[in-house]
Amino acid sequence: MDLNADLGEGFGSWSMGDDAGLLDVVTSANIACGFHAGDPSIMRRVTGQAVERGVAIGAHVGYDDKPGFGRRFIDIEPAVLRDQVVYQLGALDAFARIAGDRVRYVKPHGALYNTIGSHEEQAAAVVGAIVDYDRSLPVLGLPESAWLRLAAEAGLTVVHEAFADRAYTPAGTLVSRREAGSVLHDPDEIAARCTAMAAGSPIQDSEGGALKLDPASICVHGDTPGAVEIARRVRHTLEGAGVTLSSFAV
Repeated sequence: MDLNADLGEGFGSWSMGDDAGLLDVVTSANIACGFHAGDPSIMRRVTGQAVERGVAIGAHVGYDDKPGFGRRFIDIEPAVLRDQVVYQLGALDAFARIAGDRVRYVKPHGALYNTIGSHEEQAAAVVGAIVDYDRSLPVLGLPESAWLRLAAEAGLTVVHEAFADRAYTPAGTLVSRREAGSVLHDPDEIAARCTAMAAGSPIQDSEGGALKLDPASICVHGDTPGAVEIARRVRHTLEGAGVTLSSFAV
């Protein structure tokens, strides 16, 4: 099982999360590429720290929306979105190569991640950007999403993801952050859910039903209170259950 986290999401003198602490726990790092968050100096620092720890570097591409942290839908022309994703990939890959590695996969962020679950044109734009840049890059996303379907059709390697600390609807989609209970905070509950996912057992959905997920990667968010402690608890519990942790991106 892979553990991934969103990192490098500060900007200038403003910081978010404990990047170094999470890099000691996760096996893959989704690093902001300067659009929803991040800047050149942060990208250089976090890619360097990831390489030092042997953590796979992923491009966390998003809408060009720092004020909204990339969590607001943007009705952008597909051709422009395609170019923006290429731009972000190239920027992060430059710093990854300076650090001695390269970008090894792609995971969209926030509103873009949610939008391309069903928005065919934007999903195709993101897929097209990756095909243009490097079709060997795996892509990370939710099962049954338009994004992963189109990526598979384009010959890209798709990787199914689940979220450690997010509530799910019965349909297997994420409960909106605007709704109460959409984000979980109890480390023991989160760790138990992750162990169930890894074992192929169901978790409880937002309506109390049983929902079975089959992820190859589990995301532990870096911007929630106690994120590092939650990530450590998840890793400790998974390893205690005999789960081997390693990145899918090699």
